[in-house]
Amino acid sequence: MLSQPRAIGYLRRDVSVNQTWDETQIRSLAARLGYNLTKTVVFSEQTDRPVLRLCTVVARLAVDAVFTPNVAHFDGAAIPADLTKVVDVVTVNDKALYARAVAG
Repeated sequence: MLSQPRAIGYLRRDVSVNQTWDETQIRSLAARLGYNLTKTVVFSEQTDRPVLRLCTVVARLAVDAVFTPNVAHFDGAAIPADLTKVVDVVTVNDKALYARAVAG
């Protein structure tokens, strides 16, 4: 039997209008897509180097994807290239997939 791919949720407390709802939506979409959501990482505008910290969590937990409500949860409202170097990113609101970059 194949194991489920692993994922984490990610959101910024200062961007989220309703954090509980965002976390519920992350869990729901991850489950519908067949991911085992291991945890949700919540940062604030005060978090130092959030992308580096998120990449560290991704590496430590060996996840395949990061689910986030939308791109506004990242600085510049764009999916960081450093993140897509190591993991797929899925945005919940528009159900978009930002696939992991393939080294070539």
